[in-house]
Amino acid sequence: MKFGKIMSRIGKKIITIPAGVDLKIEASKIFVKGPKGELNFAIPTGIKLIKKDQELSVNLLNLKKKKERAIWGTVRSIIANMIEGVTVGFKKQLEINGIGFKAQVSGEQLVLSLGFSHPINFSIPAGITITVDNNQITVAGFDKYLVGETAARIRALKKPEPYKGKGIKYLDEVIRRKAGKVVKSGE
Repeated sequence: MKFGKIMSRIGKKIITIPAGVDLKIEASKIFVKGPKGELNFAIPTGIKLIKKDQELSVNLLNLKKKKERAIWGTVRSIIANMIEGVTVGFKKQLEINGIGFKAQVSGEQLVLSLGFSHPINFSIPAGITITVDNNQITVAGFDKYLVGETAARIRALKKPEPYKGKGIKYLDEVIRRKAGKVVKSGE
């Protein structure tokens, strides 16, 4: 088996570093600082980062090690997402459906009324901003993982049910509806 042909399509792409982003590589960590915030990532063993001017390339030390080849593209994607996060940021939008279901932000808490006997207080993590507009919740931040995790935790509080679609869903999510029970006439 020849290893010269095994190449990650994503891993070998060059990452361009935009102006205003400070990128430092120290030992086995990479630090990315931009206008929105600062992120760091521990570089796995077997992966080497090479910075030339405003370009960063992710390379393997040994092509024969399967584990290193497996994480090559993932490491490149994580670093590219870090750079995008500190410059542009990420956001996820959720939608609340249901009679009497509502949300509001008060201080560091997201207060949700979801048909339970009590309101649900959701603590907003550091680095995340949440805004509520009518029945839409927008989760924004510079860490892609934290934005996605926070949106998933909010959605898990009241998942959409398949009969009427009541609950919290992503804005672009399509809920497959089920037909309700059909009542037969007594003959």
